[in-house]
Amino acid sequence: MEFRVLGTLEVTSDGGRVSLPSTRHQRVVAALLLAPNSVVPVSKLVEAVWDDEPPATAVKQVQNCVSVLRERLGGGSRVIVTDGPGYRIVVTEDQLDLMRFHRGLSEARRLAAEGRLADAVREARAGLGLWRGSVLDGIHISVLTNRVTLLNEQRLGAVEQCVDWQLELGEHREVAAELMELVAEHPLREKLHAQLMLALNRCGRQADALQVFHELRIRLVEELGIDPGRDVLQLHERILAGEPRPPRAAPGPPAAEAGHDPVDAAPAPVAAVRDDRLDRAVRELASAISRQWTVEVEMRSLNRPEPVPLRWSSTGRQVAAVASAVLGAGADGDRPDCLGLSGGLDDVVEQFRKLPTRQLVVLGEPGAGKSVLAILLTLGLLAELRPDDPIPVLLPLASWNPHEEHLHAWLARRLVEEYPALANRSAYGPDAATRLVLEGRVVPVLDGLDETPPALHAAAIDALDRAVAGGRPVVVTCRSTDYELAVNQAGSMLARAAVVEIEPVGVDDAIAFLTARRRLGETRWQPVVDHLRRHPAGVLAQALGTPLMVDLARTAYAHPASDPADLCDTTRFPDRGTVERHLLDAYLPAVYRQAPAPPGQDDRPASARSYDPVRAERWLTFLARHAHRLPAGDLAWWQLDKAVPRPVSSLYLSLPAAVLFAAAGWLAGGPVIGLIYGLAFAGAGSLAHAVGRRPGPQRVEFRIRGTTGRFLSRFAIGVVMAVSLGLGWSLSVGFVLLLAVVFGLAVGVHVWLDTPVDARRVSSPASVLRNDRVAALWFSLSLTVSLGLFYGMAYAFTREVRFIDVLGGRFDFALVLAGGLAAALLGRFLMGNTGSVAYGLAGAVVGGLVFPRAPNPSSAVAVGIMFGLAVGLATGLSRAWGYSVLTRLWLAVRGHTPFRLLRFLDDAHRRGVLRQVGAVYQFRHLRLEERLSDRATQEAGSSARRRAGLRKGAQPSVPKGDRSPDVAATDQRGNMSVTRPS
Repeated sequence: MEFRVLGTLEVTSDGGRVSLPSTRHQRVVAALLLAPNSVVPVSKLVEAVWDDEPPATAVKQVQNCVSVLRERLGGGSRVIVTDGPGYRIVVTEDQLDLMRFHRGLSEARRLAAEGRLADAVREARAGLGLWRGSVLDGIHISVLTNRVTLLNEQRLGAVEQCVDWQLELGEHREVAAELMELVAEHPLREKLHAQLMLALNRCGRQADALQVFHELRIRLVEELGIDPGRDVLQLHERILAGEPRPPRAAPGPPAAEAGHDPVDAAPAPVAAVRDDRLDRAVRELASAISRQWTVEVEMRSLNRPEPVPLRWSSTGRQVAAVASAVLGAGADGDRPDCLGLSGGLDDVVEQFRKLPTRQLVVLGEPGAGKSVLAILLTLGLLAELRPDDPIPVLLPLASWNPHEEHLHAWLARRLVEEYPALANRSAYGPDAATRLVLEGRVVPVLDGLDETPPALHAAAIDALDRAVAGGRPVVVTCRSTDYELAVNQAGSMLARAAVVEIEPVGVDDAIAFLTARRRLGETRWQPVVDHLRRHPAGVLAQALGTPLMVDLARTAYAHPASDPADLCDTTRFPDRGTVERHLLDAYLPAVYRQAPAPPGQDDRPASARSYDPVRAERWLTFLARHAHRLPAGDLAWWQLDKAVPRPVSSLYLSLPAAVLFAAAGWLAGGPVIGLIYGLAFAGAGSLAHAVGRRPGPQRVEFRIRGTTGRFLSRFAIGVVMAVSLGLGWSLSVGFVLLLAVVFGLAVGVHVWLDTPVDARRVSSPASVLRNDRVAALWFSLSLTVSLGLFYGMAYAFTREVRFIDVLGGRFDFALVLAGGLAAALLGRFLMGNTGSVAYGLAGAVVGGLVFPRAPNPSSAVAVGIMFGLAVGLATGLSRAWGYSVLTRLWLAVRGHTPFRLLRFLDDAHRRGVLRQVGAVYQFRHLRLEERLSDRATQEAGSSARRRAGLRKGAQPSVPKGDRSPDVAATDQRGNMSVTRPS
């Protein structure tokens, strides 16, 4: 059996071509083949089969398609395997042309890295020969558009890379004709034009080469308003001067042959000719990342005076490739037998640069300092950035699902989330984030592979290896045991990556850090120093074997009144676990002693904020439990509604608007009409919020320039809506025209909320909240004005034409259609498909109601205002800012969080309890989050047992096994006493 997706979809077997019964079956096969040997969820297959609205039986129909395909393809369930939430097609490299292409391209790059360019060209051309057209030519599947675009881009990148090698071999005549065709197909791709200019000039056709440049320049100016990039301009000048030089090929020959230092020999899949806008994005992104993580270093007090000494060396676990695969052959052709890497924080950048592929996996136990190493490596690479070096981008890996999203697609999406301005097409060109990833302009520094679900670890490692197989640099951190288990279970590993492991903190290093900030003559730490020297392998030394615990110890006993000698009490702390739990429990009371907050990273001066330690710990415990339940462990202000049961949140989000709708109905038609209005919209809002998906925040800013075309198209949509509503309620032509202008403006002004333009601005919780608040208020105001005006005018000036009236003229079925359609459009804007159905039904019910016209203009004005406010409130509470406001209020009233939650989270970040990762917060120490979450679960269980005992008439008690020795009602720590609930 052979499958082909590089062109039209084809399935063949020994008996000839296998026909697929219908387009539906083709779409299922296509979706499976674009993720070979990976699970494709049934939900994604449903999206692939039905681009728009899937039927209620969609899942069953997909299952039927799979059954038919198993029969047609032969092999039954061995070819298409049911796996967890979806299906997986099992194919080998020889069975799928896409996999053969990737294999050939990887081999070509390997040959080129060894200096065998002719063999590399042969291998690359063989892989490119598999292409018969665009991926899945003739089949358009919306959900696969990004994947198809990525693969087509990979093909074009492979062609460009192969042409680079051929130009270096002097095959300029052979590539000239091909480049002419490619330039015609891609008239704005500067690298292809540069390659054609170079090839023509080397063929002695200087005039033709210059003509190519002039045509490119005219096209860029006319269509995009920009000039060609710097590299194209320089090549043009060299051709004019008669001194052409070929663009740098990537990857080039080995360092030994090229005469360069091995540090510079890492393959860099970077386009030789670049768009100036993308270069600008790179520069500004580097600035943003540097500022972002410099602030984080200050927040963590890593330089007060120095971070905990951290040493690392090549791991002894059987999870790494052999040394020759990592380091390659030396200058003399010999391949090393062992990989003896070692170092500390001060030389990690230098050691990383020496790796030929710059692929590194950092292992360590919890709290070993993996994240600190990743931060300092990122800042170190930025501080020593060389020309054409890719930019290191540090991202938590917790939100990646390798079964659902390719690494490159995830990286591009996360870049836009962290640095929203990258989505601005006018400033940085189309798909800037995707181009940064595909062209190798970024080095992903991926922190916390272990924070993804354990079931995904093996798949994530395999997907990482496939994504970087061509020599792309990458850094990954993971807990040692999690990584070892995943590698041993599945056999997958990063085939060319160096794997190092962080070593335990030595006794001398721990002593140096604990005593680094003591005052002259201070002896509080001397008992601990003496104990550690006498017992270098004792319980306390083991507990202080990670940077996390050493840092917690210094923080917990920073106050002059505290006594670190308590840690030497072997009766109280008989094992390592009790010491660690004690330090984790002591951390929050220590950092929440009354003290002014340091200046922040934003423009606002930080005010001195104080929180009661007991309440702060209670709030953080609730937040830790909430974060621990989420896949990525993020504390995002727009996700707090997940901490509230859906039935509860749906009520408090729907009832306020329902009350206003009821008031509008009461004013218009009396109490019965008001009751119907209130119940209809209460039910619609409750259903939409209980079942529908609430939108996330919008990252926007106000900008009018360059939006004329989109404004006019949106204006036209508003006009159509107004005309439909005006005619439905029999309004005069003048009123319909007025409504058309108002609706057109209300819908059109939304385009003035555009993507930010400055990539140097990093997302933060406060900035995303401000952006979404502006968007929510803007949307709410526009709908309040437009629909309020319409309702008031319909109430005052309708001609009371009846079409299909029933119930004695109290209900009109013709108005049901108009009202239901308008409400359905509003509901779709608010809450997607579920909102469309729920609000459409409510609109149909209230729209069909017939009651007399307004008795006087003031009544119409009052009813219009009330109805508009109801629509505006429903709109606002459907946006992230709106529903988060009520959720935060609900949680604060319940005592789970403070009323000013974002200020509290910002303060926790300044104190070092949390870290900021773009628009979200995370607990700085995963161990602390786990500890607080476990305690919250234990306390919830104890409370439930006490309530059960009271219901049975028993006295409340705490079972003996429910109180761990370090969580006592009163925890004495020397001279500091912290009261905790048992």
